[in-house]
Amino acid sequence: MSPLAPPRDAIESIRRLPAMTTVTFTGRVASVLDGALLLQDASATVWVDTSEHATPPLGAWVELEGIWDGSRVRDALVTTLNAPTRPFPATAGDWRWLTDQGGRRMRNVQARALLMRAVRGYFQGQDFVEVETPLAVPSPGLDTHLSAFGVDGARVPRWLITSPEYQMKRLLAGGLPRIYQTCRCFRRDEAGALHQPEFSMLEWYRGCAGAEDVMADTEQLVAHVARALRRDESEPLFVAGRTGPIDLTPPWPRLRIAEAFQRYAGVDAHTLLSDEARFFQVYAEQVEPHLGREKPVFLTHWPASMASLARLFDDDPAHAERFEVIVDGVELCNGFGELIDASEQERRLRRDQDTRRELGLPVYPLDERFLDALREGLPPSGGNALGLDRLLMLLLGETHIDDVCAIPHDRL
Repeated sequence: MSPLAPPRDAIESIRRLPAMTTVTFTGRVASVLDGALLLQDASATVWVDTSEHATPPLGAWVELEGIWDGSRVRDALVTTLNAPTRPFPATAGDWRWLTDQGGRRMRNVQARALLMRAVRGYFQGQDFVEVETPLAVPSPGLDTHLSAFGVDGARVPRWLITSPEYQMKRLLAGGLPRIYQTCRCFRRDEAGALHQPEFSMLEWYRGCAGAEDVMADTEQLVAHVARALRRDESEPLFVAGRTGPIDLTPPWPRLRIAEAFQRYAGVDAHTLLSDEARFFQVYAEQVEPHLGREKPVFLTHWPASMASLARLFDDDPAHAERFEVIVDGVELCNGFGELIDASEQERRLRRDQDTRRELGLPVYPLDERFLDALREGLPPSGGNALGLDRLLMLLLGETHIDDVCAIPHDRL
């Protein structure tokens, strides 16, 4: 995989100039050696020979004017803009966090900006409308695997969203046919290499469409973003996996979950449905790690009991139009052919409430306005929820979510 194109910033731009050019720029004093200063900004570093005897302290922010000679800046006049009031760099400081290891995390922050621009570009090209929906909601969803953060001080009970799904479907019912948003989502008790309690989600919906349409979106979107993060967009779309290169070029293979269990665990998935904990243990330990090693794979036809917001197949009601994309053994997204039957949706949500109650979990209310939107009529739709942090990890070859977050939860 090619390195990301460096951003065009002050010091990086100076390196492109012809020798003997007068330059003015700002940066931070990263090192002092025999009167020379190593200046650093978000793009690069450059050595500077000053024309003054006074040397700004390590860590000072300075402005310089001097002559670029093709390798360094000479005869520079230095103005100190601000200086640290404690030893620099601080061991646990943000400067060290972003600039350690050759500035890897700094480049990752910049890559996130490119990713967000590319995501918006893809959906604008598909005539989607970007929307924003509330973060504090009357019901955060009833999935038994998720726990929500309550909002203190609200006039009525509110929780931070675990997904914007309910509110976005209301917009579909209101007449917006193609919508997407990028937002922050919140889930309690999530931590580790792939999880943060606050993370970035991309969610989109196509009205008068289905799961296959959204799966095609997913392939094309990831390929589009991967190209946008490269120097040469014509390069093959390979990223580094744990066991070898992974080809992101569409189309991606489809694999039914029952077939995946049989192939990698040697068991009939349906025999495990009475014990959901055992089902997911087998899946996590014996199935998922083998998926998506050479190409991302769509894992389809999930058991009906594990997709409370998805429609069931007309010719196979034991399975739902739910899919996940697995890349190198990691879930990237979770999508549905959406359930639009209001009565069936209410029945499933009440069942989920009962299950949460039996498990001793908090029982969140039903979102009545969401159900009212279904009663008014939702068009046949497909939707997907994709983790942007995990997508960035995939494209950059990172293995820990902290390294693609400017300020991860543990640094708050």
